[in-house]
Amino acid sequence: MADQSDFLSNLSDFLYPRSCYYGQFKPEYLVFNASLQEFAQRVSYISNLQTNGKLSPEEAYQQIKTLWKQLKRAKKQLEITKEALGSNNPQQ
Repeated sequence: MADQSDFLSNLSDFLYPRSCYYGQFKPEYLVFNASLQEFAQRVSYISNLQTNGKLSPEEAYQQIKTLWKQLKRAKKQLEITKEALGSNNPQQ
């Protein structure tokens, strides 16, 4: 049973890789980073499916549009503003 659990864990890590977060630590930033990584991963899958003819361009567009709306909603719910993001950017 442990072998199957390890296999599923490794498969999940392969299919849904996560990168470490190095930004300023605030819980809302960490949660948003996870949402952003999931968005990027799913857009990549959709793009690959469309490129290989498994999805039509319109289907791919609609799915990405839905994911974008979900990401925007998450940002709004976490109360992450442009001003907050700009104040954490050392290049400005």
